[in-house]
Amino acid sequence: MQSEIAEVEKTLHTYFDGLYEGDTKKLGEAFHPASHLYSVTNDGTAGDLPRADWFKAVESRPSAKSKGDERRDRIVSIDFSGPTTAFAKVECQLPPRYYTDYLTLLKIDGRWQVIAKAFHFVTK
Repeated sequence: MQSEIAEVEKTLHTYFDGLYEGDTKKLGEAFHPASHLYSVTNDGTAGDLPRADWFKAVESRPSAKSKGDERRDRIVSIDFSGPTTAFAKVECQLPPRYYTDYLTLLKIDGRWQVIAKAFHFVTK
């Protein structure tokens, strides 16, 4: 089980690196092509963002790294429900937004990939 935890952590750190650097290649390593991001929109409805649309948004904004923003990300918890499914709670930031992400991961073709991200953020 320790090796599986390490593999999920590797995927999560690739996500953190990609997010901080604005690197969609790294994000693409962590997120499955069929993945979606979910949140509650300003009008209180469910927001559903496909990976390709998220990547366009990431590519269109300056990265936190290029702005010299402090990097603060952490893995809060990882839970396994079987040999090919895991769930992670993580925290990260793109100031002025501070995120809590709930990531569902699947082990596909021998590697862990995020298939769904549900998130909440606060603005400071």
